Amino acid sequence: MKKSQTVKSESASIRATYQDVLDAPPHLVAEIVDGTLYTHSRPRVSHATASTGLGGFISQTFQYGRGGPGGWWILFEPELHLGDDIVVPDIAGWQRERMPDLPTGAYITLAPDWVCEVLSPSTRMLDLGGKREVYARERVSYLWLVDPDARSLEAFVLRNTEWVLIDTLFDDALVSLPPFDAISFNLCDLWPPHAVHKDLPQEEQPSKSKVKSESEFAETSK
Repeated sequence: MKKSQTVKSESASIRATYQDVLDAPPHLVAEIVDGTLYTHSRPRVSHATASTGLGGFISQTFQYGRGGPGGWWILFEPELHLGDDIVVPDIAGWQRERMPDLPTGAYITLAPDWVCEVLSPSTRMLDLGGKREVYARERVSYLWLVDPDARSLEAFVLRNTEWVLIDTLFDDALVSLPPFDAISFNLCDLWPPHAVHKDLPQEEQPSKSKVKSESEFAETSK
């Protein structure tokens, strides 16, 4: 089976359901966005390295309160049921004032305050398209996009219904970005030691045509 597969219904009027997620092969991650079932394999090593490193930096300070404020739940690959959509972000965070206790079931229905997607060839289009729209609709306040191939991190804040770019960092830049700007770490700690920067083909570059900078947003909001 291909690394990523879109499962479409025979009829456009038939939408995928949670049962389709439960019926997916156990070695695949299954998500539903806008009625379509998407399945993809577990991430490659560079993806897992970035996700583990970033989650480790943030959870130490913001979940466990070691050397920082605490007050968050930080979860890896939680299953989120948001309206009719079922998504599995790489990392998600909730402020405990909004979610004092962790749910005991298999999934969470409360939208996170922060989401991070680590981009890979098999999930890039879904992460940059349908899932980002779901997060905006559900009023997720912050979205980070980590790209191991480009060795980059893009951070966004939701203003009204639009994602506004806070900053784009590359290679070994120092990271101190909201909502976790109480700490700082080196971006290169997310990349395997042997990783080499590679420019992505133009057609694979994340589109920013619909993303405004904070200054541009302020001008259009006047």
